[in-house]
Amino acid sequence: MNITPTSSALNLISGAQNKATEAAEKIATLPVKNDEVGSPDYKSGDLIKPILSLNEAELETSAGVKILKAEKEMIGSLLDVRT
Repeated sequence: MNITPTSSALNLISGAQNKATEAAEKIATLPVKNDEVGSPDYKSGDLIKPILSLNEAELETSAGVKILKAEKEMIGSLLDVRT
């Protein structure tokens, strides 16, 4: 099995996209009412966890993009050395 920076980055970005999709679906389906935040039945974890998942997905996507940029720069440097 050949593991390249590109495949690692794309797996990271794909996983982040799935995580963001699941979190967005969870947020969209939560029954949040105008007065629910102040009620005793409100559970902050119901909303906080998906929001944190969205932030994690953003960071993972950023890391994947940085991997792709670093690989591109590395390949460019190798081509400069060979010519």
